Amino acid sequence: MPFEGQRILPAAKSMKQFEAMIEGPYTYGVMLETHIAQLQSVMDEARRYDKKILLHADLVQGLKNDEYAAEYLCQQIRPAGLISTRASVIQKAKQKGITAIQRIFLLDTHALEKSYLLLAKTQPDYIEVLPGVIPHIIAEVSVRTGIPIIAGGLIRSPEEVELALGVGATAVTTSNADLIRHFEKSLTP
Repeated sequence: MPFEGQRILPAAKSMKQFEAMIEGPYTYGVMLETHIAQLQSVMDEARRYDKKILLHADLVQGLKNDEYAAEYLCQQIRPAGLISTRASVIQKAKQKGITAIQRIFLLDTHALEKSYLLLAKTQPDYIEVLPGVIPHIIAEVSVRTGIPIIAGGLIRSPEEVELALGVGATAVTTSNADLIRHFEKSLTP
């Protein structure tokens, strides 16, 4: 089962949120923004708590988001997964055996069609669809690509989480502390 059955992927935009994430009950989490100098200590701390971090490669300050940076992240930092909008990063993650998550933005029909071409080329393990509050498009992307979907962005209520999951999203990423707490109860047997 993807992400060990975890339907919410807490996302940290700061060290304070990261600390709350690793002390919480979720096994998987997303590190959105960090600095290259913090990467190793962040990953070491996550491993100390038996957490699996999905690292947003495009948001690592001080590191260019290209295939060389992806190779460094895969070989030296070794997150559970890399998230990126870049085809070269996704391809390198797949080559190195790291979970590859292609992030796409639903701006308009043209952007969606370009994303389909990109996804056909990269064949990521997951697609992160932003914003995640457009249920019929989540369903369309899921059916058209056959690749598991993670919904993210602008999801603000438990009902919106349930709607995204109900139309086919495998999981929902959120940095909303209230949503993270709300869905913690679903982790206990």
